[in-house]
Amino acid sequence: MAYKIRDQHGMNYLTFTVVDWIDVFTRVEYKNIIIESLKHCQEKKGLKIYAYVLMTNHMHLVVRAADKFPLSDIIRDFKKFTALTLLKQIAINKKESRKEWILPRFELKSKRLSKNEKNQFWQKGNHPIMLYSPDVMWQKIRYIHLNPVRAGIVENAEDYTYSSASNYTEKGGLINVVLMDEF
Repeated sequence: MAYKIRDQHGMNYLTFTVVDWIDVFTRVEYKNIIIESLKHCQEKKGLKIYAYVLMTNHMHLVVRAADKFPLSDIIRDFKKFTALTLLKQIAINKKESRKEWILPRFELKSKRLSKNEKNQFWQKGNHPIMLYSPDVMWQKIRYIHLNPVRAGIVENAEDYTYSSASNYTEKGGLINVVLMDEF
C-alpha cells in the first residue's frame, strides 16, 4: 500500500530507511552528508524541522513544508541528492572496507525495484503520518528522541549528536529546529 502525504504543507512524521536496513550511517562523513542536506532543504526549500534522529540505517523526522515547495518535492530531491552523494562517497572512500558488498547490494536492489536507476539507496516511500494535534506531535517527538536510547547507543537522548533532542534541552544541536512551543 502506497502512503501519500495528504497535506503538503501540514505537519508530518516521516521515516527514511536504507534498503535492506544496511548500516551505512556508522561513519561520520556519511552522517554529515545527511545533516548538510537537511540544512540545505531548510535554507533553500523552506523545510521546517521540528524533530529528527539519524540512526545507522534509517532516520525519522517531524517536518512541514513552507509555502514555497510541496513536501513531496522536498523529500524527492533530498532522497535523490543524498543517495547519489552517499553512493559516490562510499565508492571513493579508501577507508570503506564494506564497499565490496554494500555497493553490489544497492545495485541488486535497483534491478529488483527500479528500472530507471543504477542503484537503490533508500527504500521507496517514507510512510508519512499526518500530525493533527500537539499531543500526537509530542508523541512522535518523544519516539524520535528515544530511538538512540532504545538502541543502547546513549543513556540520555540529549547526548546523541545526530538528533534534535539536545535542541529541546537548550544545549543546541547540529541543525536548528523549530521547537514545539513555537508550533
